[in-house]
Amino acid sequence: MRDQQAVAPILPTIPSQGSMPSFLRLNNLDLAGKRVFIRADLNVPQDETGRITEDTRIRASVPCIRLALAGGAAVMVTSHLGRPTEGELRPEDSLAPVAERLSELLGMPVPLVADWVDGGPALEAVLRPGTVVLLENCRVNRGEKKNDEGLARRMAKLCDIYVNDAFGTAHRAEATTHGLARFAPIACAGPLLAAELDALGKALLEPARPLVAIVAGSKVSSKLTILRALADKVDQLIVGGGIANTFMLASGMRIGKSLAEPDLVPEAQAIIDAMRLRGAEVPLPVDVVVANELSALARANRMPASAVGPDDMILDIGPKTAATLSGIIAHAGTVVWNGPVGVFEYDQFAGGTKMLAAAIAHSHAFSIAGGGDTLAAIAKFGIEKDIGYISTGGGAFLEFLEGKTLPAVAVLEERAR
Repeated sequence: MRDQQAVAPILPTIPSQGSMPSFLRLNNLDLAGKRVFIRADLNVPQDETGRITEDTRIRASVPCIRLALAGGAAVMVTSHLGRPTEGELRPEDSLAPVAERLSELLGMPVPLVADWVDGGPALEAVLRPGTVVLLENCRVNRGEKKNDEGLARRMAKLCDIYVNDAFGTAHRAEATTHGLARFAPIACAGPLLAAELDALGKALLEPARPLVAIVAGSKVSSKLTILRALADKVDQLIVGGGIANTFMLASGMRIGKSLAEPDLVPEAQAIIDAMRLRGAEVPLPVDVVVANELSALARANRMPASAVGPDDMILDIGPKTAATLSGIIAHAGTVVWNGPVGVFEYDQFAGGTKMLAAAIAHSHAFSIAGGGDTLAAIAKFGIEKDIGYISTGGGAFLEFLEGKTLPAVAVLEERAR
């Protein structure tokens, strides 16, 4: 990941006046002898036996833990995992597999402590400077999801310093993401959360121009607020998937049986018009890849966008369109990427996304990518090391793009005043 350090402190929201409040950062604090409580995002996928199948989030949490340990702190870490019932710890909801993996990554024992909210002998027996303790699934605690003040105050008594390093949950106001930050003696951002916000700020608040956004997906309705927010800021808005089909309808183009939302054509047209008034553009496909069904065995046909027939389904952009869009990306100063432009899961409809991914990888622009399908495409095409910053937060990433306040970050900003 390149160019992650040379970025300015940024806001958790897209500001209207351009003011730039900041928050405390863990690496700037004296940690010696302090009790540090880290809210991490360790919500990793597991198979039916409980074995962790993908540990990216655990590995991403390690720098924060090591930073606290190196500073001489006694470290507590917690996270949610799955969708437990509050007040009931089932075996499948336990962080035990995470504790085992963390122990391997850190090269030291990581004991798991249950019933930890009020401290107690089990926690005191293992918590001391230079050690790390994993606190059992925080969403098992009654009042966690509702951000119960009483629960937050009890947890705050456990620590000297609270650290939020879980960008993936920053859009939720819960007891361990928001309430605890209110009542802990000191509240700050960990290195992962800070890096996410730095990268988002560089891409959206102080971007190198031209600023190009790629927003793709099945429905305009699911990303309408993102499209509206970006339409006021970007120089080129590349749309893909069902979103592009709706914009094609708005421009009077035929899309056959393709996925679209005809009732949102006026919204799409308004975005096109608003950008045109600013001298910005929403480039639409000149050629497409179609099929008469969506399946791994479907036959892909390339054709001009003007030749789409009544029974055709548009499942990817064509090579001419991909080349044009790649040229736009090549000349960009900043690229924000959320969503593949075709049904990339099937190789015959992956060409457009692959070509745009390659263009981003080879561009000199600062690039930031987020969203589950986007990360899957990045992995499929092997360009992880060529993206400026890959966001670990799905919902939080999208809400930042929409210009929404992220509660877990806003409270850190308040505490820094």
